[in-house]
Amino acid sequence: MGLRDQLNQDLKEAMRARDNAVRDTLRLILAAVKQADVDQQTTLDDEGVQTLLMKQAKQRQESITAYEEAGREDLAAPERQELLVIEKYLPKMMSRDEIMALATQIVAEVGGDGPRAMGAVMGKIMPQVKGKADGRLVNEVVRELLAA
Repeated sequence: MGLRDQLNQDLKEAMRARDNAVRDTLRLILAAVKQADVDQQTTLDDEGVQTLLMKQAKQRQESITAYEEAGREDLAAPERQELLVIEKYLPKMMSRDEIMALATQIVAEVGGDGPRAMGAVMGKIMPQVKGKADGRLVNEVVRELLAA
């Protein structure tokens, strides 16, 4: 079953269970998928839907941070709930230690010895961690390795 089919199936289950939070979040996700289909004049495959879900998750994380900084916990709570629903459909993210191990291996391959090697290392590591790690965290880990 594809990711889009899974989203539709889970929406039906949420409607049967009268789980309004999950239902509303899945409707938002499916609306974004349909909008992307229209914008790109194609039907998104599982990878495209997953990329869209990662974008949605990132938006929720940024909203949560902004609401917390503003002291608006009442607005951050629903965003957290939506993020939990979205994360069910995303692959397990790599830990900092896993990123560090991969980055160490790539730095050794590239022979990077300072900040000048940043572009070469990032160019090799990002395709390997796409969809599995946050780009900011990867950047931070690589900077630490190259600075040491």
